[in-house]
Amino acid sequence: MPVKKYLLKCLHRLQKGPGYTYKELLVWYCDNTNTHGPKRIIREGPKKKAMWFLLTLLFAALVCWQWGVFINTYLSWEVSVSLSLGFKAMDFPAVTVCNASPFKYSKVKHLLKDLDELMEAVLERILAPEPNHANATRALNFTIWNHAPLVLIDERNPHDPVVLDLFAVNHNGSARICNAPGCKMAMRLCSLNGSECTFQNFTSATQAVTEWYVLQATNIFAQVPPRELVQMGYPAEQLILACLFGAEPCSYRNFTSIFYPHYGNCYIFNWGMTEKALPSANPGTEFGLKLILDIGQEDYVPYLASTAGVRLLLHEQRSYPFIREEGIYAMSGMETSIGVLVDKLQRKGEPYTPCTMNGSDVPIQNFYRNYNTTYSIQACLHSCFQDHMIHNCSCGHYLYPLPQGDKYCNNRDFPDWARCYSDLQMSMAQRETCISLCKESCNDTQYKMTISMADWPSEASEDWIFHVLSQERDQSTNITLSRKGIVKLNIYFQEFNYRTIEESAANNIVWLLSNLGGQFGFWMGGSVLCLIEFAEIIIDFVWITIIKLVAFAKSLRQRRTQAHYARPPPTVAELVEAHTNFGFQPDTANHSPDARAYPDEQALPVPGTPPPNYDSLRLQPLDVIESDSEGDAI
Repeated sequence: MPVKKYLLKCLHRLQKGPGYTYKELLVWYCDNTNTHGPKRIIREGPKKKAMWFLLTLLFAALVCWQWGVFINTYLSWEVSVSLSLGFKAMDFPAVTVCNASPFKYSKVKHLLKDLDELMEAVLERILAPEPNHANATRALNFTIWNHAPLVLIDERNPHDPVVLDLFAVNHNGSARICNAPGCKMAMRLCSLNGSECTFQNFTSATQAVTEWYVLQATNIFAQVPPRELVQMGYPAEQLILACLFGAEPCSYRNFTSIFYPHYGNCYIFNWGMTEKALPSANPGTEFGLKLILDIGQEDYVPYLASTAGVRLLLHEQRSYPFIREEGIYAMSGMETSIGVLVDKLQRKGEPYTPCTMNGSDVPIQNFYRNYNTTYSIQACLHSCFQDHMIHNCSCGHYLYPLPQGDKYCNNRDFPDWARCYSDLQMSMAQRETCISLCKESCNDTQYKMTISMADWPSEASEDWIFHVLSQERDQSTNITLSRKGIVKLNIYFQEFNYRTIEESAANNIVWLLSNLGGQFGFWMGGSVLCLIEFAEIIIDFVWITIIKLVAFAKSLRQRRTQAHYARPPPTVAELVEAHTNFGFQPDTANHSPDARAYPDEQALPVPGTPPPNYDSLRLQPLDVIESDSEGDAI
């Protein structure tokens, strides 16, 4: 077999030893290499030989340094971004609209009764801290208040700040309110046993009472079943008064409803879940989406929704709308026109850009998978925060989807959840962890909006427009709508031009090889063949070293074998006749017969004829015989 013959040749070569020394091999390389410099080292005189040796060593070091710089630059996986323009007919984006108020106050008033009374009492203490208001707090339900109360911190003495309870009174019955510039309002969040408390400070009482009310309302709504929450929001037939897409009429039935906890019922047009995405025939306002919405501002929750209007978002089909993070507001009593331009992002992917195609390689469980939507980094970040919330606080936050088997946080089942949520929300380590685990989507589409607004309807047309809309909605001859609750939207493509922003490798393998070859050729006049020659001599050096090590190991083994004998090993005749012929026993003491050597006075035996003393009969180790035979062959 060829492999067996090759191995036998290698074994014979190892036994024979190297055919040349290191010095001979190095001289041969310098004399035959195509690289400039080594030839001059062996052919010039002593002075020039030293000069050329230093120059060759210097330029070789420069080449290695430059190679290291280029290889490090290549392994940094930098990208370059290219921008290209295209023109084609495009699918109209998905449009999500939500009311700024998540619920109708008439339907949630019974749930917020105790909380609203507390809120009114807090505002009274802030605005008019008179003695007669102290008695008004006796009928309040302080169960909610005690979990996360508002306090005043008197910092006029920075070394000894004083914390004042908002509902505490002095001995004379007056409220203990600090209105000095050195006082500020905060929310006290304590652990379950009250041993550890933190304070969330605010610069304005407006911010303090708003955040406190939202936190307490979250606790209340988290205990309500999701189906009941949907019934408490604004229905589609009340929110969407008129709809027109291009020249085709549409209605609230063309919208898909989802429940978004921060804004209640939201409605998505052209989501593409069950039907094909609608294309836009041409750019311009007459080919876009026109909506007239009634936000019903008169039924807003007074302390929960301080902003009036519509929250809207343009996004891709089959993607979840993160309206709170990415949406915009449209004002009531205005016509808002939104011109859309499309940007398509194409990221390079690993190892250049940490992105994912579908989220399957992201180590975060996507809690939005029940919506059957595509992956997005917002879904990953929210899922990551909810996962930390469940592990640290034993419950999930009301604003994010909940995995099966877990509960939403509330004061009844988890009394100290507010403090845990606040600590987690302010934790920089939690944010960095989620950001490091989540990835951007490799392919993404962004819609750039140009927004313009105007009063709508005008004073001249206000009367008849509201009459017609009231008749269509309520079948009433009276005007049941007002400017404060009407929003008109025009959404359209400005043009069919779209931009593609694509990442590509800034330094590819061709760039790397070109720079490595250029530096090697510039400093040493070498090429790829020179590198092959250098690799060849390195292999020869290694092979000689292996042969020398094998020979050294063999000689060491021979010396250890011969160390058992003080003199040359005996022959076969000596070993045999030592037991039968006393004449051939070695006499190291005395060659003359002595009576003391034979105490029994026996006659000496007559010596016989000795056998021939051939070297072939001498016992020798097997490896010594093999070495001798190889030497003869050489």
